[in-house]
Amino acid sequence: MLLEHVLDKPRAWLLAHDMDPIEPWQAQQFQVLVTRRLAGEPMAYLVGHREFMGRDFAVTPEVLIPRPDTELLVETALAWLARHPEAAVLDLGTGSGVIAVSIALAMPNATVTATDASATALQMAVRNASRLGARVDFAQGSWYGALPSLARYDLIVSNPPYIARDDEHLGQGDLRFEPRGALTDGADGLRDLSVVVAGAVDRLRPGGALWVEHGWDQAAAVRALFNDAGFNQVSSLRDLSGIERISGGSL
Repeated sequence: MLLEHVLDKPRAWLLAHDMDPIEPWQAQQFQVLVTRRLAGEPMAYLVGHREFMGRDFAVTPEVLIPRPDTELLVETALAWLARHPEAAVLDLGTGSGVIAVSIALAMPNATVTATDASATALQMAVRNASRLGARVDFAQGSWYGALPSLARYDLIVSNPPYIARDDEHLGQGDLRFEPRGALTDGADGLRDLSVVVAGAVDRLRPGGALWVEHGWDQAAAVRALFNDAGFNQVSSLRDLSGIERISGGSL
């Protein structure tokens, strides 16, 4: 993958030209990337992109690396939108924009808005939307504070920071290199989820729905947040690993 990136050639070309010499600057660039990879830096950051729902999204160390787990959130949103194709959709904490862009491309009649507190993350999301031809409106700010006070939506989705600040996984694997503020809420892992769920009550139109991604052991706690906020039909859905990965409800 690193050699494909440096030479800008596909795997089949590499196999067919395995004895070809490469330029010294290419060899140097390759060795630099190998050294970074051996230090544990994620491949997505080294090559600058990652696949999500069949599309290639640009990523940098300023945004989370898209993961297959989050595809369940998009698939659930699309199933809801199949019954409401012209709905107004809000993606809170969009990061690289994979959720909002994927929804906008699949449901062109929907109106999609995406927010993030990070200006650099929003720049990446705008770049991905433009490159892939998705129509998304972007706004910078903290959760609902990024939006006009009278703005209302039919569907809200979010993959907020949900790792507790003292979780040992923050010091392991790819998480060591990802933006800390996009991983943990700096508290117990439920603080930002609480803000998203509680705030949705005043932002959803009657009959609207909210779905959020959360940690592998947080489903029961997140369902309690939905119930306390007055949501109906509260439930959790399992990902391909059998883990309750997202929870949601309607008003």
